Amino acid sequence: MQALVTQPGVAGSTGVEEVPDPRAAAQEVLLRTLEVGVCGTDREISDGHFGIAPGDGGRLVLGHEFLGVVERDAHGLRRGDLVTATVRRGCGHCPACAEESPDACDTGDYVERGITRLHGFASELVAEAADQLIPIPPALGRLGVLAEPASICARGLRHARTIGTRQPWSPRHALVLGPGAIGMLATYMLRLDGIETWTVGRSTGGEKAELVAAAGATYVASSETPLEDLRAETGGFDIVVEAAGDAQLMLAALGLLRRNGVACLLGIDGRERAVSIDGPVLGVDAILENRVLFGSVNAHRTDWRAAVEALDAARARWPGALERFVGLRVPLDRYADAFGFRGVKATLQIAPEGPAAA
Repeated sequence: MQALVTQPGVAGSTGVEEVPDPRAAAQEVLLRTLEVGVCGTDREISDGHFGIAPGDGGRLVLGHEFLGVVERDAHGLRRGDLVTATVRRGCGHCPACAEESPDACDTGDYVERGITRLHGFASELVAEAADQLIPIPPALGRLGVLAEPASICARGLRHARTIGTRQPWSPRHALVLGPGAIGMLATYMLRLDGIETWTVGRSTGGEKAELVAAAGATYVASSETPLEDLRAETGGFDIVVEAAGDAQLMLAALGLLRRNGVACLLGIDGRERAVSIDGPVLGVDAILENRVLFGSVNAHRTDWRAAVEALDAARARWPGALERFVGLRVPLDRYADAFGFRGVKATLQIAPEGPAAA
């Protein structure tokens, strides 16, 4: 079968190759891959900046944003059932992983599909443990490919609420920094909760602005409205989600909060550089106003289920909007086009036939 593989640490080594067909073990289910979403992590691995191959190194099958169908009846699943699959698997020797919470692994010895020591899903067939599969409602169809990034948002917002409700807290205003897949999904989830939301991007107008507006949120172009002006206009934000992947913005999020506000960092920025903040924001405001800044990565199974429910609710509430999130679908051999796409989401369509959203 064909798969998209790379040699981690070696830029330019990504390509489509023949790999052996998988065999489902006793507790596994054989799946046929429909689509695999592409994100910044895939690009960084392909560029040689990140990723660890299984075993003693060599090639790594890419892809961690999975949508597939059951190929053979097994473990209560029927042929044709639509599923996604979790990404991170526990280390097996820390309290968090012992409690089936690999998203909070305390050792860093976890493995991750298509990222760290475990092959990904960008292949025609996949064998996956039944307990790692998450059902996708038939009505959601191919939009189920958004489940993985949506699970990241679901975890981040769940933790933000947990932190906020350590004391009396009624969030009304939210700010999302970055209108990519994570930022857009966070926007829609916040709107599902009835929170007035502003989403910030660099450019003026365009499809991303239209998608923000479709959910009843407000799009703001940072080139026209400085964040400090937006904070002054709104009085600050109860929730800030940083999804742009910019360390300076991450730090600046602390200054955009209002009293008792919570900022969640979902972006990644590994660039070597210094970032700064006005001293009183950190040394006075953050303390006197009970502000919190925290990071979040990966997701628990409860977040995956919540993400799928949120996607289905958003599909029903704003018909046609989620379909526009996936702006490019290409076959596996056009992976370079998907990696170069700068819309909300591009996917690799591995099995062209399959369910569509109702």
